[in-house]
Amino acid sequence: MKKYDVLIIGGGPGGYVAAIRSSQLGKKTAIVEASQLGGVCLNWGCIPTKALLQNAHVFNVVNNANKFGIEVSGVKVNWGKMIKRSRDVAKRLSKGIEYLMKKNNVDYIPAYGKLVNNTTIETENLEGKRTQFKAESIIIATGARPKLFKSIDLDGKQIITSKEAMALEKQPKSLAIIGAGAIGVEFAHFYNSFGTDVTLIEALPNILPIEDETISKELEKIFKKNKMKIYTGSQVKNIEKRRSEVIIHLESGETVIAEKALISIGVQGNVEALGLETCKVSVDKSCIQVNEFMETSVPNIYAIGDVTGPPWLAHVASAEGITAVDHLAGLNPESMQYNNIPGCTYCYPEVASVGLTEKKAVAKGYKIKVGTFPFKGLGKAMAVGETDGFVKVIYDAKYGEMLGCHIIGAEATNLISEAVIARSLESTLHAVLKTIHPHPTLSEAIMEATADAIGEAIHI
Repeated sequence: MKKYDVLIIGGGPGGYVAAIRSSQLGKKTAIVEASQLGGVCLNWGCIPTKALLQNAHVFNVVNNANKFGIEVSGVKVNWGKMIKRSRDVAKRLSKGIEYLMKKNNVDYIPAYGKLVNNTTIETENLEGKRTQFKAESIIIATGARPKLFKSIDLDGKQIITSKEAMALEKQPKSLAIIGAGAIGVEFAHFYNSFGTDVTLIEALPNILPIEDETISKELEKIFKKNKMKIYTGSQVKNIEKRRSEVIIHLESGETVIAEKALISIGVQGNVEALGLETCKVSVDKSCIQVNEFMETSVPNIYAIGDVTGPPWLAHVASAEGITAVDHLAGLNPESMQYNNIPGCTYCYPEVASVGLTEKKAVAKGYKIKVGTFPFKGLGKAMAVGETDGFVKVIYDAKYGEMLGCHIIGAEATNLISEAVIARSLESTLHAVLKTIHPHPTLSEAIMEATADAIGEAIHI
């Protein structure tokens, strides 16, 4: 029986990063993955969706070229070519992960894996061949899958998940999206950009419900301006399938009719058929329970990424993977902390945030200073024609600590890194304000919003 120091089940952004880190530390390492390396994020999530969203961006730029004095005519969309480009990007990156495994001397085992005991894994490849491996430490990184309504028949044709939505052979004339979190909102923007009649249905009071309320309301306003229909505070009762359409019945008695319905109501951990019960690994509501170093209830078995619960983010899974490996290697790493994790939504305009919302800051008892600055007040935003949105910053009034930063607008997902670093360094509002920002840039909005928080804004 082949033996390893570290054996990882799952090759997503948590698993493959953990494998590379393990090898860097001199550990004999193997990774077990039945599908493509890179996991859902690389193959069916983060990366291919961003490729599709870039198509939408290019299409919108071309259609608005006349605003920049550039005359364009005869614009056509090759739907199949767009979808193929997205899939090609994912395939190339997956092959790139295979290369990284070889480069770092990580054994790649293309198979399903499950625990036999706390030091043994049994794999089964696509031909049904079973093999057992020994390992001193095991890391479970099996990810998550879309959560579904128990009473609704998901057929992958009329009622679909995000996986089918990014590879449809034909653009639907109309699409109802149930769930207006990051995934739902990104697909809403993508399909709306190419003329699909989009309806968003969200059970909570706002779209992007975990974001600051002012950000959510601004995005809703922009989406409605772009002719999307939005139902908030709306529960789905059932979905009726007909030959060429679906009828979504809401608890309110209203109905939404569309060619297809996309279910985007969250995810649940892949904890089945892993042998967790055999090893007495604690699981709660499809999430493996872990401590601050990603250890499960069994000391030499770790779990990382989406299978351990929220936040369901690729960058969190990668950070957890490194923490787990450093811990099992005895390096005494810092424990995982989740109070400074940036969240990003790649619709248009982009949304990004870190830290507390205004409501949460108040609920925690902080006396706060809040500043906002619109992108339309920036010379760079005017020059590039990206004036939608604003930056909102929240500071502790007593010590000047940045409690939260919330951005809706162009390059929001890049701009948020400044706030993440500022919070990591415990920078005060005065430090942010006195840091000279380059001009003209979009990053000036963070400085200007900070100035607004203390009544010193220059350009508004």
